[in-house]
Amino acid sequence: MTERLYYDNSYLKRFTAKVTLTESRNESESIVYLDKSAFYPTSGGQPFDTGTIAGLQVTDVYVDPNGDVAHVVNGRLDQGATVECQIDWERRFDHMQQHTGEHMLAGCVFRQLNGRTIGLHLGHFDSSIDVELPGGRMRLSDEELNHLEDEVNRRIQADEPIRCYFPSEEELKTLPLRKAPTVSEHVRVVQIGDEEYCACGGTHTSTTGQVGLVKITDARPSKGKLRLTFLCGDRAFKNYRLHLDTVKELTKLLNADISKLPEAASEMLEKYKDACYKLNREIEKHALDTIREKILRAAEINGYKVVNHIFENLTADGLKSAASEVTANSKHVALLACKTENNMLALFACSQDVPCDMRKLLNESGGRGGGSAEFARGSLKDAAALETACKLLYDLL
Repeated sequence: MTERLYYDNSYLKRFTAKVTLTESRNESESIVYLDKSAFYPTSGGQPFDTGTIAGLQVTDVYVDPNGDVAHVVNGRLDQGATVECQIDWERRFDHMQQHTGEHMLAGCVFRQLNGRTIGLHLGHFDSSIDVELPGGRMRLSDEELNHLEDEVNRRIQADEPIRCYFPSEEELKTLPLRKAPTVSEHVRVVQIGDEEYCACGGTHTSTTGQVGLVKITDARPSKGKLRLTFLCGDRAFKNYRLHLDTVKELTKLLNADISKLPEAASEMLEKYKDACYKLNREIEKHALDTIREKILRAAEINGYKVVNHIFENLTADGLKSAASEVTANSKHVALLACKTENNMLALFACSQDVPCDMRKLLNESGGRGGGSAEFARGSLKDAAALETACKLLYDLL
């Protein structure tokens, strides 16, 4: 069984070990077993460590069915060789900060809200916990979220000691664990200060102060539970820098102080909406003028007039207004479209005295959509599809 060095010392960056077994994984990778290892294997929601073994890159670490730690490396090593190993410390310490912060946040959720954490995910960008709250609650108020953050960060500032150890069976029975262990033997306990006791086999900082900062970035329902997304340590600091840089840029663009940014942004948005409204009204007015000219010039087929046109820039409501302008006249048909990013918005309509099914015509011309015999809308692939619709309609009339 692999001796797991990280249990006793999460800060161990380098160590020497003996290769007990090697197995080929594929042409470029092999699986290496060591007599002892400080590499943390994926488990409990915490990702594996990376680093090097005898200069070879470690690309995965996991616990095999026999309980041994398996290391995947990009090369080959001889069985029995003594090798120098090095942990990717930046990745390891980041995981230590996230995992310790998770314990502290989960403890606060338990004490303040009587919530039970049932899942942890340490992601590449952020981390999350899934929480069961009394009564099936899946949302928290801003005030509740602030209280959680306040307590966690007060404990960080207190720089409380963190102890990771294997208590005896008798001692384990006396500890106020936040939740029952997932294993029955060799239970490892993480104790944070005098309040937080939790069974966990992960890597953690030695004091709360090294977590630096905990920030909740999102809280929403997920699969019947509350999911809290958070950042700890350097991740939280970098996130703060990103947000501050963004705010600084916005103050320049909006020519407003930070405290006035919401007001300035709201004012700009209202002006934008008003400008868009006025622009759309002008576009629709121009579209109606165009349609009126088309009506006057439309060729007559057995007493019926067909108006077809492709607009460059028109809303769906504008297209509907243009079609209504056509069908307000007896024995008139409107085959209209407007270019969009991927295809064309189409609207086929006719007055009540036209013996044609617009919905059927739209589908037979290669379009997709629905509606009625007098009014159908959807999408066309291209201008050629509108030409096809015109030819089919001419044949019907």
